[in-house]
Amino acid sequence: MPRAGWVKPASDQRLSDHISIGVLTRVFPPELVDAVVAEAGRVERRQRLLPARVVVYYVLAMALFSGSSYEEVMRLLVEGLAWESGWQRAWEVPSKPAIFMARKRLGSEPLQLLFGAACSPLAAAATRGAFYRGLRLMSLDGTCLDVPDTAANDEAFGRPGSSRREGGGAFPQLRLVALSECGTHAITGAALGPYTSSEQELTDQLLGALSPGMLCLADRGFYSFERFQNARRAGAQLLWRVKSNMVLPRERPLPDGSYLSTVYSFSDRHAHRDGAQVRVVEYGIDDPGVPQAEERYRLLCTIEDPDRAPASELAALYSERWELESTLDELKTHQRGPRVVLRSKQPAGIYQEAYGYLCTHYAIRRLMHDAALRADIDPDRLSFTRGLRAARRSTRSHPGFSPPDDRRRPTASDQ
Repeated sequence: MPRAGWVKPASDQRLSDHISIGVLTRVFPPELVDAVVAEAGRVERRQRLLPARVVVYYVLAMALFSGSSYEEVMRLLVEGLAWESGWQRAWEVPSKPAIFMARKRLGSEPLQLLFGAACSPLAAAATRGAFYRGLRLMSLDGTCLDVPDTAANDEAFGRPGSSRREGGGAFPQLRLVALSECGTHAITGAALGPYTSSEQELTDQLLGALSPGMLCLADRGFYSFERFQNARRAGAQLLWRVKSNMVLPRERPLPDGSYLSTVYSFSDRHAHRDGAQVRVVEYGIDDPGVPQAEERYRLLCTIEDPDRAPASELAALYSERWELESTLDELKTHQRGPRVVLRSKQPAGIYQEAYGYLCTHYAIRRLMHDAALRADIDPDRLSFTRGLRAARRSTRSHPGFSPPDDRRRPTASDQ
């Protein structure tokens, strides 16, 4: 029998048993990764150099080390697997074509399932700045990600128009709408689609992620009567801004200056049929240093009792919606890199890569939330850039397994 502490040669071991990826392995443990791979029907029928579990972690590592080459990401993923970890022969990094084929076999579904299974709201009762009167603050917003300028991506995603360039913008774009926890910046829901899709139709895919105990904030571009009612039926309370030209009759004034009104679908508006009662909060910003300070804000709120949520508090609370813009900037600028496009040349790889970025951002934000809880501070006080660096360092300081105590080569007496 082999001596205790001795690790088999690389040729006799599964690479997936020795992935060293720190915080990502803790947030997305191997058993969860195996479960989503099985659910997506991507379990291998034969042993491969790059099994599905490894490729999932590789996609996450691509998002963590966005500035590194394909081969360098793989080296970072399995760093220390040679002599330092007790292996007796070096593991050769697969070629770029081999990595490409492994990603193609995996597809995007396992990463989408992984995001859905693991990325839930983080805030606990002790998390500072995450709740308003017992309601978990959530926000909806959208953005676009540049993707490589290939014929396949251009056909699948489309690109924005441009007055400076014939044929449109420099890059095709992937559209993303996210649901995020304001207090922790954790993205807990996401809908992806081509640039030619609208934020509104992608938002409709996210309403099922709302639940009782939440207060969801959204800007004026997201409102429609049907969407507002569907979000309301999910059980969450809503605080959504609406456009200034929307007709909102002042039906019942409330003591705090807000009032009750009735909203209708477009087809029922003139007949005043099948309406829904809402509370309207109107206010302006008097700070001359704020752009559009003269503009009036009008918010629709489903909390009709002013004692439960005074208008002055709701007006101040709406600014929390901008936390999601900061979150999306973390994803696009700091994690991915400024003016950096995604890597994949094919649409399926784009979706896979995008879900990898979302999962990795969540893992970084979970690391930061845990640190904030231990220090009893608001997670907003922590630097995302430092959190990103800590997550990168964790691939070296927290390996996926313990190194052997005895690194000598086995002899005949050990058999």
